Amino acid sequence: MTDLPLSGRTALITGASGGLGLHFARLLARNGADVTLAARRMEKIKAACEEITASGGMAHGLEMDVSDAASVTKALASVGRPFDILVNNAGISGAGRALDISEAEFDAVMETNLKGAFLVAQGVARALKAVGRGGAIVNVASILGLRTGGGVSAYSASKAGLIHLTKALALEFARDDIRVNALCPGYIETDINREFFATEPGQALIRRIPQRRLGRPEDLDGALLLLVTDAGTYITGTVLVADGGHLVSSL
Repeated sequence: MTDLPLSGRTALITGASGGLGLHFARLLARNGADVTLAARRMEKIKAACEEITASGGMAHGLEMDVSDAASVTKALASVGRPFDILVNNAGISGAGRALDISEAEFDAVMETNLKGAFLVAQGVARALKAVGRGGAIVNVASILGLRTGGGVSAYSASKAGLIHLTKALALEFARDDIRVNALCPGYIETDINREFFATEPGQALIRRIPQRRLGRPEDLDGALLLLVTDAGTYITGTVLVADGGHLVSSL
């Protein structure tokens, strides 16, 4: 695996117990990275690591609650080495109309999607700086951080904040050769949303996407690899959208 683009590099993926996080972990492992999958549910992480290892990759599990600073600090300290790559993927949807969502629900979205991403990025960057090594951080945001819809006020605010946080961190970390970028997926088909997109409202939403289809997890592969491999060494502070043209669809 020495000729793979990420050979010899370590990668941390948060929210990796399923969905896009697990997909990203598999992708980076296939490209040579030694991946660490972080989440709160270790039973799922263990099974995912066994699957990646059985396929010839290198994978480890790490229990972490990104919204808890003590949990993040403890988890990163237990690894004993800095990560070359961080994919800040952990997030929750927090769907609900602004008039109905509770303070606790709003706080939970912000603590996971925004504060959590900051805490992990801060910890990873501190470890890299301590050894004088550069790295790459990718914050998984959303097109809902750039353009919003109904019933997603907390989620949209958290992802918009994450996009601006990405730019601020990119500015501060640039001198240490730590690149920070945001990946903004459009609507990606997963096990969680597949049932909704089979309904008429879901089909109506798909018809508004210029490519007239949902994204697939693999549609994000090229974008992520660009941001974490040497192909993107001069890219930092950018927001990369992969949405089938959804953001440029007519109002």
